Amino acid sequence: MTTKKKLTFVVMLLILMAFVYGCEGKSSYKVLSFFFDGVPPPGQAKSEAGREAKTEGTQPKTTYREHGPYAARQCEACHVRGSNRLVLPIEELCLKCHTLDLRKKYVHGPLASGGCKVCHEPHGSAYPYLLVAEPKEFCLYCHNRNDIAKQAAHKGVEAQCTSCHDAHSSDKKYLLL
Repeated sequence: MTTKKKLTFVVMLLILMAFVYGCEGKSSYKVLSFFFDGVPPPGQAKSEAGREAKTEGTQPKTTYREHGPYAARQCEACHVRGSNRLVLPIEELCLKCHTLDLRKKYVHGPLASGGCKVCHEPHGSAYPYLLVAEPKEFCLYCHNRNDIAKQAAHKGVEAQCTSCHDAHSSDKKYLLL
């Protein structure tokens, strides 16, 4: 068998594998991990900094959720065809589909600056709402636990922050609901 025939055979085999396995998470993992080292298994969300999306001492949730357009393989809803470039500036992109009221009196800092990816993974996450970490501890990545504990309103409160605070915007101070 000549080198050209061998190369043609390998290319055809790769194309066949792509058709057989498709783009579904588990099967694409098999294909990608065959060719590349370090491909994370499905369900192991990574944060923007590349660390596992979990807080110290806890295990990540086992349910992996995918962003709707990503799950439907509608990459062009966010990306320019055939590239990794976005169709809109990042600060406008999420608002193309998600309705958030930026006219409220108080807007959460990351949202005000167009930094949705500070809190949310754009493709998928092991956490609800495509968050980059466990919701119970999530706000403490930016907000100091000791400063919060000093506030009288927080004494003895075990509920999640979003029980009282809107994560995006509010007309009430401290983003209260």
